Amino acid sequence: MPADPSGQEDGAGNPDLVSRQATVSEFDPDSGAGAVLHDDGHREEFPGHAFHAGGLRLLRSGQRVRLDYAGRVVRKVTLITLP
Repeated sequence: MPADPSGQEDGAGNPDLVSRQATVSEFDPDSGAGAVLHDDGHREEFPGHAFHAGGLRLLRSGQRVRLDYAGRVVRKVTLITLP
């Protein structure tokens, strides 16, 4: 399970889909994969398919993002200002 238990249910109330915020620490624009730091300092990697699912073009170190999980897997990475 992702490190931060304070995740929120998705908008449909599904407790299996949670979102958590974190800060980008690394990003590879070629693969779309990267890593984030959670507020508790825990580092977590995300796969390229999660970045592409969010519809973003680029991430920069220090950006705040939302990670959407299905179970224990990061499914989508978006900016916290986007739905």
